[in-house]
Amino acid sequence: MLIDPALWPKLHGASTHFPMALAMAAALFDGLGFVWPKSSPHKAQLHAAGYCTIILGALGTFPAVLSGLFMTRGEVLGHDALLLHHLFVWPSFAGLVGLGVWRALVNDQASPRSFAIYLVVLFLTAGLMAGAGYWGGELLLNS
Repeated sequence: MLIDPALWPKLHGASTHFPMALAMAAALFDGLGFVWPKSSPHKAQLHAAGYCTIILGALGTFPAVLSGLFMTRGEVLGHDALLLHHLFVWPSFAGLVGLGVWRALVNDQASPRSFAIYLVVLFLTAGLMAGAGYWGGELLLNS
């Protein structure tokens, strides 16, 4: 192997924080933008921040997932804490990538109803990512 196996946990730990934080920031910005008064110029700025953070968060999932797969030698489920970690990781990965793609395609052309559905899925995804982070931390602390 050309790369030291001890590198993968460090890369994984470093790369996972970005999509988690960006997903939560996107939920905050887009949630505030959704309830902000229409007459305020801040509404568009909040949605622009939500757009940027969801796109960057979706892109950031790929290094996190790839480093995790290298670290576990391709094990997609595992057992014990790793299984619990992966039960949160895979839906949050799919959710964040799907939300990023949807947002890139739709941008500000979404109806209020479809954007409300997007927000529900975004908050669910952010919660799943928090769960994945918790179980990832348990893996580190109990190993």
